[in-house]
Amino acid sequence: MKPATLAVVLAVGAGLCWGIGEVFTRQVLHSKEIGPFAALLVRTLVALPLIALAYLAAAHSGLLTSEVPGWRANLSTANWLRLLLGSGLLAAALALVFFYAALSLGQVSVVKPIAFAVAPVTAVFVGALLLGEPLTVRKIIAIAFIATGIVLMAAPNQRMAANNSEQTGQMGH
Repeated sequence: MKPATLAVVLAVGAGLCWGIGEVFTRQVLHSKEIGPFAALLVRTLVALPLIALAYLAAAHSGLLTSEVPGWRANLSTANWLRLLLGSGLLAAALALVFFYAALSLGQVSVVKPIAFAVAPVTAVFVGALLLGEPLTVRKIIAIAFIATGIVLMAAPNQRMAANNSEQTGQMGH
């Protein structure tokens, strides 16, 4: 399988796992038996040993040739900072703190698509600014569709809001 095709297959697998996993997470958070940060702690404690095993298997089996031997000693200071601050602090810690807090308050069918729509839009623009990746007409059109979806997801449903107002008003009489 070509690397580009494998990348798409792996991305679909990640999306399926996140989509299903976050439905379970939302169920747990909305049970009010656990808070978002305790749930995030459990997630991290479960994930860390599995990620370590995946790394060891990939690094020592030769199946994933993109693993670089001796990376700990050879990684530049600038790349250590990018890895620690960008991947560790922003992408792993803060993003998950924001996401779990949002998930504890809202519907997974709204929170998840918004979070996962803002991410690629941000990546396209930051990739163009910092990495010099091309900002093509095709990408701009895709961003417009994504932005439209975010607005549609985030906008309150006027019919539901009106029904809730009517019901609240009826209860008060």
